[in-house]
Amino acid sequence: MPAFDDGQQETELPTTATIETDVLVVGSGPAGSAAALLLSTLGIDNVMITKYRWTANTPRAHITNQRAMEVFRDLGIEEQVLADATPHELVGDTVFCTSIAGEEIGRIRTWGTRPDREGDYRLASPCLVVDIPQTYLEPILVRNATARGTQARFSTEYLSHVQDADGVDVRVLDRLTGQEHTIRAKYLIGADGARSKVAADIGLPYEGRMDIAGSMNITFKADISAWCDHRPSVLYWVVQPGSDVGGIGAGLVRMIRPWDEWLIVWGYDLEDEPPVVDEAAATQIVRNLLGMPHLDVEITGTSLWGNNEMYATHLQQGRVFCAGDAVHRHPPSNGLGSNTSVQDSYNLAWKLAAVLRGQADPSLLETYSEERAPVARQVVTRANKSSREFVDLFVALGVTEARTEAEMVERIEERKASTPEGAAKRAALVKAMELKNYEFNAHGVELGQFYESAAVVPDSTGAGRPEPTRDPELYYTPSTVPGSHLPHAWVGDHTKRLAMMDLAPYDRFTVITGITGEAWAAAAEEVGAELGVPVETVVIGPGREVTDLYYDWAKLREVDESGALLVRPDKHVAWRAPTLAEDPRTALRDALTQVLGRA
Repeated sequence: MPAFDDGQQETELPTTATIETDVLVVGSGPAGSAAALLLSTLGIDNVMITKYRWTANTPRAHITNQRAMEVFRDLGIEEQVLADATPHELVGDTVFCTSIAGEEIGRIRTWGTRPDREGDYRLASPCLVVDIPQTYLEPILVRNATARGTQARFSTEYLSHVQDADGVDVRVLDRLTGQEHTIRAKYLIGADGARSKVAADIGLPYEGRMDIAGSMNITFKADISAWCDHRPSVLYWVVQPGSDVGGIGAGLVRMIRPWDEWLIVWGYDLEDEPPVVDEAAATQIVRNLLGMPHLDVEITGTSLWGNNEMYATHLQQGRVFCAGDAVHRHPPSNGLGSNTSVQDSYNLAWKLAAVLRGQADPSLLETYSEERAPVARQVVTRANKSSREFVDLFVALGVTEARTEAEMVERIEERKASTPEGAAKRAALVKAMELKNYEFNAHGVELGQFYESAAVVPDSTGAGRPEPTRDPELYYTPSTVPGSHLPHAWVGDHTKRLAMMDLAPYDRFTVITGITGEAWAAAAEEVGAELGVPVETVVIGPGREVTDLYYDWAKLREVDESGALLVRPDKHVAWRAPTLAEDPRTALRDALTQVLGRA
């Protein structure tokens, strides 16, 4: 065996080594991991960092609405999400009660599970609402992102960044070694949560305020299927005078996994000292709210968090963008948080890819703020309004005026009385429960995002967004007016069924037309080749690869069979022609160059 040569010098790696990538994503939550997965799906080199050692360790977000599920369908991971989710049919009966084992005050069918609303939800999308806690969703997104090319670096903390004309130098800390190094990226996405350091560093403008109320979580395991099998729900609201769970004795018991893993949430006054709940106290609170004094309970964790009411009015600065809770901070009401976060990244990733490939002018990136900032404002406003609307239920019960626990109990019991007061209370409860549709069945808020920006060409007919015939927050109205999301219909042939969104994958622009508009196909091929942009045409009609199976698309397209829709990768209609243009190539070229900022 040769002797070791002491003359050999070991080479040390420099502590200031620079890693280079196209896009650096800070944060591995729903916005960050979705951004990484979307970028890798498009073949864009990216690094995702998070200061934590792994993904979410508490359930956090859970309701996953149709639009987010459509993104997962587009990414080819819908079945993976469904495999770990509580299915649609088990999420519906939101229950209001005095305890899980106690009396019910009432129920409301939620998330489109009431028969008259189920049709609205099924007509609007190929996907349905499911429940998947963030602890289950994030690993799916991270796993698929890394499998497709993302370099994921955990225990790596963002410190600061400096922009220049060509990119961003980001200083990060390896929390295992204590060493700092630089990541050089062409673009930076800050998806680092409600207290985003990236957003603070670029000075994003905000409206609203943080920490308007305090909340505490207790996670626990206990089999209570006997009280849930007959009324499956993810949310059980408990109004229980005497319980130390807030000013009027109200708390939430939320299902994590049916029906043996749970989360309790209640509020506390931020002006007071934060509550400290040990295992014994947590167990007692669980037993009180469940109404099961001898239940075997396993406490798995407690945590404190703040309710916020803040949104950014602009989401980017130069080469740095923010997404998710960094730009919309609100309570969990309406279940909009992770859904909106995923959709932020869905809007941004294809635009970054187009600019990085030289297919679009960098001005396209400014449309991210133009399109998503109004959505941030809408969801923060709606979620906080829904949270405040709970007081109507408490007013209807009469507990807000009660001064003692006994008086609260008496007021709640009064709803049973055969008296004018009892009748008035019952009528008030009907109205209060109906109002909660704006939290639990706000289909228009969930699906109705409409974009107005330079990446949308206004309709040549002058037609604007159609006037809603029903409440626009409760009901979604499909349309093909530019800026709208592509309406859903089932199409295909005698061997397969496809959703309209399946015809327009995320890696290209898609032209949709009918048989008398087949000239658009040649125009799209020429324009795509000239501009170096993937553009595919789908002709819908009998004898073609795709047929209007139920004749629903003909009723939804709002253009003549010879007309055309230009659909963006994120499924929003970028432009439409009511009929076949005299020169379809020029018409399509003008539209696409405008969308891409190359006009």
